[in-house]
Amino acid sequence: MLRIVYFLLVLLLSGGAAAEVADVYDFSDRAQEQRYQNLIEELRCPKCQNQNIADSNAPISKDMRDAVYRMMKDGASNEEIVESLVGRFGEFVRYKPELDSRTFLLWATPAIAVLGGLLVVAGVVIRSRRAGPESPALSAEEQARVNKMLADQDKPS
Repeated sequence: MLRIVYFLLVLLLSGGAAAEVADVYDFSDRAQEQRYQNLIEELRCPKCQNQNIADSNAPISKDMRDAVYRMMKDGASNEEIVESLVGRFGEFVRYKPELDSRTFLLWATPAIAVLGGLLVVAGVVIRSRRAGPESPALSAEEQARVNKMLADQDKPS
């Protein structure tokens, strides 16, 4: 019985050791805190691929959050903060990359895909209208067999 009590006590106390400490930053007002949240939600973690730095537990994301906070305290604008992180980690950290010669295809792909799909649908519709009826008319013998099968099916058993 004493072993069970010790086990439960160790289990209860070990839960606190596994807990992670959340980032705590001091902001002068609610608007500054909201600005910080918006910035860290629009920046992508370089390690986690498709997760923003607000949700990522990777050490690089913590460093990026610290850098955003530090630059905000130094009076940097949102554009300066984002450009600083893009300069350090590359264009990948933006969820919405700027339109330039390198990212043109990225921005144009959805329009190209929709246009291509519309062209394929239009081609199929036009081709089906030109082809006319797909199946030829039944011969007299085939029509008689179909009528016989339908008549047999309608008879009660």
